[in-house]
Amino acid sequence: MSYLRNLLEQDGYKPRLSGHETFPLRYGWLKKAFDAVSTSRGHREALFLSDDAIAKFGVGKNMVAAIRHWAVAAGVLDDDLRSTALGELIFDDQGLDPWMEEPSTSWLAHWHIVGRPAKTTWYWAFNHFHGLTFERETLARGIADLAERRSWPRASISTIRRDVGCFVRAYAPAAALEYSLREDALESPLAELGLIRATGRRDGFRFVRGPKPTLRAGVFCFALSSFWQAYAAGANTLSFEAIALEPGSPGRVFVLGEDDLVELLGAIENVTDGVYRWSETAGLRQAIRGRPLTNDEMLRLVRASYPGRSA
Repeated sequence: MSYLRNLLEQDGYKPRLSGHETFPLRYGWLKKAFDAVSTSRGHREALFLSDDAIAKFGVGKNMVAAIRHWAVAAGVLDDDLRSTALGELIFDDQGLDPWMEEPSTSWLAHWHIVGRPAKTTWYWAFNHFHGLTFERETLARGIADLAERRSWPRASISTIRRDVGCFVRAYAPAAALEYSLREDALESPLAELGLIRATGRRDGFRFVRGPKPTLRAGVFCFALSSFWQAYAAGANTLSFEAIALEPGSPGRVFVLGEDDLVELLGAIENVTDGVYRWSETAGLRQAIRGRPLTNDEMLRLVRASYPGRSA
């Protein structure tokens, strides 16, 4: 098992540096997309492309495209624009959190957006960028270098800069940005996760490594299980180093410190009813599983992250 694999460097990888029309995810958008698909009796693609889409969603044409983009990226709709089991669990009218009032919903959206390589800038920034502080141009140049090395088509520096700008606005509080009074700088639910902060220097930002008090054990274990299947589906042990450092791992995606990660791993036995265990024996730190979790068990982990709610 090789550490620090770069999925973005693999042959056949198709970069995604646009699609959001420069609009970060907003409150209410995932519910709008879920409702539109759930109530549709026609062609799902037409929902977002038809002449009446602007009236249906109550936003401009470019925002309609952004709503579709983020609903797929956040795991609420699949690539065929059908609602996912997770989307139904959360965004149904009687679901766990249809209006994104609970931090767990934002954490799950963040996991789907950043934990998979489909969103190039998001994945690269959290999983491959070396360092905790950055400027927008630093990220843009790093991705541009990768694009040149891999000969990616339609990956101009201007396209990459727009994508990086959207990325920063998604996570950094609007008050930290010079265009905070613009309508498209309204704070994204991802900003409430506190993963990126302004440094006080012009255009300076930093990833906030450390404890994440609103990250519940169920969401963490959902992410761990998803990562495990993608990274080493046939293995029943997973090293601490892989969970902490591998691109797409919970440690990288949630920007966790070592002690914070160990604390969350210590809870996996309880939330999985013993299917997963955390072991620190003879200096060997690893997660152990009796078997992969089923889809229903994964959804139960999500339910456990919404105390007092039912679906």
